[in-house]
Formats: sequence, structure tokens, C-alpha cells
Amino acid sequence: MCSKAREPRIMGVINVTPDSFSDGGDTFDINDAIAQGELFAQLGAQIVDVGGESTRPGALSIDQDEELRRVIPVIRALSPNIRVSVDTTKPRVAQLAVEAGATLINDISASLAEVAASNGVGWVAMHMQGVPFDMQQRPHYEDVVTEVAQFLRNRADWANSLGISEVWLDPGIGFGKSFEHNLELLASVNKIVEIGYPVLVGTSRKTFIGKLAFLREGTVPVPKDRMEGSLATAAWCYAHGVTAMRVHDVKEVSQYCSLLG
Repeated sequence: MCSKAREPRIMGVINVTPDSFSDGGDTFDINDAIAQGELFAQLGAQIVDVGGESTRPGALSIDQDEELRRVIPVIRALSPNIRVSVDTTKPRVAQLAVEAGATLINDISASLAEVAASNGVGWVAMHMQGVPFDMQQRPHYEDVVTEVAQFLRNRADWANSLGISEVWLDPGIGFGKSFEHNLELLASVNKIVEIGYPVLVGTSRKTFIGKLAFLREGTVPVPKDRMEGSLATAAWCYAHGVTAMRVHDVKEVSQYCSLLG
């Protein structure tokens, strides 16, 4: 379970965006984003993940300069006091974020290993079928667990060839996955853990949790009312060897870990 010996970690989500699926607009103001990051550190997060571009289904990419305007001041303010990751797919944004203090590149495109290697920082490689704009239109796999695991294994091999010393793997729950695919990946998340690298999983408030609630209760809760499902999936992942959960509700997940640890 969620023991101190395994040191499960919490990554708190800081979306400096007006349009993220769950909290778009809540921390779009830079000062609000900084305050949220400081609060997350106090509540028990070990990492805050700062992103300036929404990756919700249907989202379009934004201009690089606008993304930089959103994230760099937040990273610069938070990085002296807590570890910061930057959630981006753009090499220039990743580079300048590292220069501002980020020490982990959270990369949903799994394409920025060379930026991480050249800067001596950590890299999260996530699996995604398609891009945010179209990823949920017709996701298809013959065997989702095997295909995702093989992709992540290949990305890890690439990172090793570049000399990256800190490599994380993320199966990409909700990124080019159907409801059934998400459940299959969660049921077999130990197969991702067995690849041998720290695993990051993000299930917090996602659509499949809303659908599960609908199947049980007949109504779909809005994202901020999906606490029970978010905690349940975090508990499952931690129990099966996942290193860190990327969450919106840092206080509640931290309390859960404290009770079990």
C-alpha cells in the first residue's frame, strides 16, 4: 500500500490556462498560480507541474510566446522552494523552463528527451495516440496494455542512449484511450511498473471517472465533484507500485497517504 518505505509522491497540477478541462481559469492569473503552487508544497506535494497549454480532448496548440509568458514567471517563483516540472511539448519552452528552475520535463509527446539530456534534468515520457485535438475521436488498439508498455520501453531505451539519469514513464490515461482502454491500463498498471522506471499516472477528475459514476448513480458529476473516483484510482495505483500521482486535490491525496503510511 502507500507506505513510507516506497515513498509515494504527489505531483500537484498548476494549469496556467483559461481552458483546461477541470480547473481552466482557476490559476490563469500568474499570482494565483504561484499561490496555488506554494499551497500545494505546504499540503504535501513533492512536485508541482506547471503547464501553460491545455491538453484536454479537442484542445488546439497555442503560440510558443504565449505559453512562455504563462509559465516562466510561475516556475521562477516556485522553483527555489519546491521541485517544479514543466508540462510542455515545445523544445524552446522546455529549455527556457529549465533555465528558470524546472528540473523535470513532463512530456506528453514523449519527444523532448534530447532537451532533458542536454540540460541534465529528468524526463517523463507519456504515451498518447494522436494529439489532444483528435486523440479521443477513434482510439484503437489490438492490445492496449502491450502496445503502451512497448512504446514506453522504447522511449526509456532512447533516454538511456542519451544518458538521461532520471526517466519516468506515464501510460497516458485519457490520452487517446477509450473508457475501456483506461480501465484495462489501470487494471494492469503493474505491467508498466515492471518495465523498471518510476511511473507517473494522472487520473485526477478525468472523464472515465465521471462515466463510472454515471454507471453507478445515473448522473455524471462535474470534474471537481469526482473526488471519490480520483482517490480510489490513486489508492489502486499506489498499491500496485506507481511512484507518483498527478493530482488536482493535493490535500486529500496527501491525507490518504498519511493515513496509510
